[in-house]
Amino acid sequence: MGREQAQFAEFYRVHRTACVRAVAAGTGDPQGAEDLVAEAFTRAWVSWRKVSQHPAPQAWVVRTALNVRVSAWRRRRREVTLADGHDVLVGPDVGGVDATLMAALRRLPARQREVIALRAFLDLDTQTTAQMLGIAAGTVTAHLSRAVAALRGQLVPAETQEVVQ
Repeated sequence: MGREQAQFAEFYRVHRTACVRAVAAGTGDPQGAEDLVAEAFTRAWVSWRKVSQHPAPQAWVVRTALNVRVSAWRRRRREVTLADGHDVLVGPDVGGVDATLMAALRRLPARQREVIALRAFLDLDTQTTAQMLGIAAGTVTAHLSRAVAALRGQLVPAETQEVVQ
């Protein structure tokens, strides 16, 4: 096995699960996240010399996976949405992400999901997240704040919220 191939294999082994979690959180589709990440890792391998020099190669993979999803959506020009009360069932082994959390993430706007995916699931800083999404750092902070507030409203019982605040 060549040096580049070994580097990529190690990168894949170390970062695949976190990338799947981040994409699942960003898209709200855990099953589709597997396919998107596989496609993104394939593209990373093809461009490994460039990707390996990227300041956050795992973020490159996640952003690529999210872009693949958008490109597919644009080709179809329609998105299938489920009626209220018909959430997709998510098993407990979506990369270790709780099904209740995944359902709550699906209810967030797309940009908030993307910010949560990069900040919480990949632990990227605000500046790197802003660069990956092509938005200002302050916008990342605003989206993160709104997303956390929305998730808190959905996941934390009302009586607990009163005590916390």
